[in-house]
Amino acid sequence: MEVRTRTVHILGVTAHPTAAWATQHARQLLWQLGDRAATFTHLIRDRDAKFTAAFDTIFASEGITVTKIPPRSPNCNPHAERFIRSVREECTNRVLIFDRGHAEKILQEYACHFNTHRPHQARDQRAPLDDPNVIPLPTARIERRQAVAGLINEYRQAA
Repeated sequence: MEVRTRTVHILGVTAHPTAAWATQHARQLLWQLGDRAATFTHLIRDRDAKFTAAFDTIFASEGITVTKIPPRSPNCNPHAERFIRSVREECTNRVLIFDRGHAEKILQEYACHFNTHRPHQARDQRAPLDDPNVIPLPTARIERRQAVAGLINEYRQAA
């Protein structure tokens, strides 16, 4: 999660993550970010054994400082913890997930909803990818659309 904008990136899904898996997905994240990776200065992570020196080196090579939170202190990474709680309450606890592909599809769809539609209090009720320079007009008619396999209702102005 990008703390400043609250934008979430789903890197992958696996039942049994390993250090090699985490390291490969770190490489893929930096590749996907491309030139935007230069705008990041810090990575906050927990002390899980999956995050090895090789994982940290990938970010250090881009000039990103890796900061570990203290042991047993989830409150030191509140944005990630809140996202995990939200995704569990609003999505994964309400769906019977069949396999890895299904889990990835559901999480990608939730991330899309989270990044483009879900309002965030710290961002003045704007979604992470909303343009901060656009002032919304009052809506005349509201239209409902179901997202994430019908678990979430999205509302927007009717055309």
